[in-house]
Amino acid sequence: MTSPPDDSSSARRDPEPSLLGPVGERVPDVERIAVLRANALGDFIFVLPALDALRSAYPSAEIVLLGAPWHAALWRDRPGPVDRVLVVPAAPGIRDPGPGEEPGDVPAFLAAARAERFDLALQVHGGGGNSNPFVAGLGARVTAGLRAEGAPPLDRWMRYVYYQHEVIRYLEVAALVGAPATTITPALAVTAADRAEAAAVLGEPTRPRVALHPGATDTRRRWPPERFAEVARELTGDGYEVLVTGTPAEQEAVDAVVAAAGVPVRPQVGTLSLGALAATYADCALVVSNDTGPLHLAAAVGAPTVGVFWIGNLINGASPLRGRHRPIAAWTTRCPVCGVDCTPGIYPHRPGDGECPHRVSFVADVPVAEVVEAARELLTPPRATR
Repeated sequence: MTSPPDDSSSARRDPEPSLLGPVGERVPDVERIAVLRANALGDFIFVLPALDALRSAYPSAEIVLLGAPWHAALWRDRPGPVDRVLVVPAAPGIRDPGPGEEPGDVPAFLAAARAERFDLALQVHGGGGNSNPFVAGLGARVTAGLRAEGAPPLDRWMRYVYYQHEVIRYLEVAALVGAPATTITPALAVTAADRAEAAAVLGEPTRPRVALHPGATDTRRRWPPERFAEVARELTGDGYEVLVTGTPAEQEAVDAVVAAAGVPVRPQVGTLSLGALAATYADCALVVSNDTGPLHLAAAVGAPTVGVFWIGNLINGASPLRGRHRPIAAWTTRCPVCGVDCTPGIYPHRPGDGECPHRVSFVADVPVAEVVEAARELLTPPRATR
């Protein structure tokens, strides 16, 4: 859905069909494009195909990601569709502050950004309640993005509907400005510097490696550590070196896996930069993870993955490809503590509000046997057919 057309040459007119739906009119004379996506790692991975689409449609334009400090660090000297990162201020609905960081000065940032003279500004950040006014404040000739109920419109917009695959959601936004999809598969380049750092920390492998990632910011997405430990035992017995990765905030989950495994595994918490983690995953025979950013990073650098997903998150984020990826669904919809049905929250015509205060695992019912079976299937090369 879009706002009514205006009388400018850049207004959206009769869309042309594409494989993923209608494509709006391309905006003429575009030299600089701003794209707001300043949230977490997995969120950024999902937007990569939309950035690729913009690069293809506007090959000579500068694409500027409005992101977080970690985006700037990751994208330094990395090939891909982003030319430059502008770090946006920490502000409600725009970016969470880092440790010890004070709220930022949004008006000052927008005033400086208007001097950039953006031709296009895209909001692929969320429903738009806070982010659409932010993007409108950039002063671009044409704005486009997502719009949830009650959010202000941009020049061209798509309705934000929660249960939609994230990659497709952002590709539809790119299509609003005449940038049809060129791929649905997120891909992130691994650099020589990434590989050198990973090798300096981990050394050269003496046997094939697999990585387990038992953390997730939302504890409801965490498969129990003892289940990861069982997977570690099975894959170590199969002859693999097992890494257990995590952020400093996930130290407890990593420690629990290491303690329960009963076999030698290599914990890696805070030892690798994000680029080195990408290189590590790229060289792994398999990554087994909860539904969290590192899982999607692993897929984007070409690693086969087994992901443990709550069913709702599977709809939004699991890879649709099965040659290298196995998302395994947990079908729990009622809180294991209080029994509240946690699905109706976004459905106003259904009973209940879908909310409860508990943050226990909603994926604990996934059997170890399913994960191990999927892992071994991906680790065993298929036989050649005649």
